[in-house]
Amino acid sequence: MAAIVIAVTSLLVSHYLVRDLSNEERNRMETWAEALRTLNSADENTDLSLVLNVMQGNNTIPVVVMDADGTVSDYRNIVIDAKTLKDSDAYLSSYGRSLFEDGKYIKINLGDSARSNDYQLVCYDESTLLKRLSSYPYWQLGIVMIFVVVAIFALLSSKKAEQNKVWVGLSKETAHQLGTPISSLMAWVEILKENHPDDDLIPEMDKDVKRLERIAERFSKIGSLPEPKEGSMNEVLEHVIDYMDRRTSNKVEMVRQFPDHDVIVMMNASLFEWVIENLCKNAVDAMEGHGRILLSLNDDGNRVVIEVTDNGKGIRKKDIKNVFTPGFTTKQRGWGLGLSLARRIVEDYHKGRIFVKSSEVGKGTTFRIELPK
Repeated sequence: MAAIVIAVTSLLVSHYLVRDLSNEERNRMETWAEALRTLNSADENTDLSLVLNVMQGNNTIPVVVMDADGTVSDYRNIVIDAKTLKDSDAYLSSYGRSLFEDGKYIKINLGDSARSNDYQLVCYDESTLLKRLSSYPYWQLGIVMIFVVVAIFALLSSKKAEQNKVWVGLSKETAHQLGTPISSLMAWVEILKENHPDDDLIPEMDKDVKRLERIAERFSKIGSLPEPKEGSMNEVLEHVIDYMDRRTSNKVEMVRQFPDHDVIVMMNASLFEWVIENLCKNAVDAMEGHGRILLSLNDDGNRVVIEVTDNGKGIRKKDIKNVFTPGFTTKQRGWGLGLSLARRIVEDYHKGRIFVKSSEVGKGTTFRIELPK
């Protein structure tokens, strides 16, 4: 705002300066026109030294002198290039008429009466300096506006970077705090296995503990670039389907649509599983616990395409552009971080794209992920 105020103030000051210089040039041309009239009416007793000094002193203001019929009798400070050299009279006459139509002229009466048709027109243009001064404030305003835009962009980037540092720190601290109780739980599970080897619930407990360990590992990797490895996308999606089948209602149908061959992608399997899980959990929430989720995988030449489609309540059009914004959520108890982190994992860590392919209120939503092979 301060930069804009300074620019506008500078614009106003420059405007008044240009106006004063324009009036000064007008006064100079009136003096020059009076000197020309004196020269035209001079006799043998007239001292022409002062008149000639005044006329020769104009080295900056373009001038065209025309008679009543538009015939050019004299000009000064006008550059005639090679294109207009052959027809210079027509060029000067046209130039003079354009100045006359703009009101930039002084009329010199050569006869005794002011109503006489015997007169000359001194048509003048702004000097090069005045033209530059006239355009300078707008250049200055444009530069200041660019500076303001760059400054705003820098501030927003700085704010975003600061927010990212907060989320990264929070994620790493969460992983660190989860480490100790997870280690204890793993030890307790091993003791239970020894004491109750035939208990069917202990293997399920072991799976959940390993699941917690994997979650902590994911949180610890946020903020650092994980090393991608070749992996089967089919297996990643199968793991997600298996996990969701065990932890969702029987009313939720998980449908797979995969190619017969393994689709190999450079990825961090642990983090990418989290992305698909997050999309599936959002789909379950959108369907309110009953419906159909379709996971499709396509090998499309140089890229791999994954789509997660549900038949839930859908997303309003005005909200689609905000679904990946940190803090945005339509859930009563949501934090609005899941899709934001999912986009970071896909775009920053895997150099892919994630977006809402389609969504219709009351019919469902399709999220699409595109990864380079």
